[in-house]
Amino acid sequence: MLTGLPPLTLALLMAAGVALDVLLGEARRWHPLVGFGNLALWLERRLNRGGWRIGRGLLGWLLAVGPLSVLAWLACQSGGLAVHALLLYFCLGLRSLRDHALPIGAALAAGDLPEARRLTARIVSRDTTQACEPDLARAGAESVLENGNDAVFGALFWFLVGGGAGALLFRLANTLDAMWGYRTQRFNLFGRVAARIDDVLNYVPARLTALSYVVLASNAGQRRAWHCWRTQARHWSSPNAGPVMASGAGALGVSLGGPALYDGELETRPSLGMGPQPRGADIGRAWKLVMRTTLLWVFAALALAALLSLPLWGKAGHA
Repeated sequence: MLTGLPPLTLALLMAAGVALDVLLGEARRWHPLVGFGNLALWLERRLNRGGWRIGRGLLGWLLAVGPLSVLAWLACQSGGLAVHALLLYFCLGLRSLRDHALPIGAALAAGDLPEARRLTARIVSRDTTQACEPDLARAGAESVLENGNDAVFGALFWFLVGGGAGALLFRLANTLDAMWGYRTQRFNLFGRVAARIDDVLNYVPARLTALSYVVLASNAGQRRAWHCWRTQARHWSSPNAGPVMASGAGALGVSLGGPALYDGELETRPSLGMGPQPRGADIGRAWKLVMRTTLLWVFAALALAALLSLPLWGKAGHA
């Protein structure tokens, strides 16, 4: 661990950050990530032009992430333990994931397709204007499973590595990937550095997330989730979303992936999972899996930290 904090202190601070997110949710006004998004837009408009686009993308990444990460590290050094928990709180999106995803399932349960389409369009980039219930349920479940890693578990992992500053660095890097990491004419070169850095930072957390989904599935679901992870994940375009979504789909016993409409073009994506097409209720099941995984990580971190805090030896006997 790079923080210098005792393991048990760091685990307790992680639990505090998660508790703050569950209780308070996202800041309604002046959310730091919203301000960061505006900074990223400003940098991209000024740097994504002319030649040397990959180098310009690297410069943009450094200007966006570097100073804020250093400031966060300095704040953690001088501001006390609470700064770590507050930074983690600002990086987490567990409560937000629930608040955005569960209403989609509720609208589908009520048979309100227009409302379900509107709500789904808020959390995915695909076209939902003509989507039917399985399409919307699939989009919602996929978003919950993937963002469980991006908005929760990745931040928790890097918090345990580097405290509040580590969580912030990961979340900023992940946000830049979400904004710049597209294989389009505009971003293919400029956003390549942001995409590759996010791939590196997310490699271990994504596989720990996939493993957690396996562990928390039912007995039959465990075998299914493991099989889907090992056989399907490599076919997905993202090296980290593939394991997470394949394992999660297998744990839930539904089929994800398949066709989706992006910018007017139908994209056929590899199939993930095993079982029927998802329904609205499966969005809630996906969120419960993410929530249970969060609790697993918190309790595992506390238990491991308590174990590491035990003295290696009992009282020495007299010679």
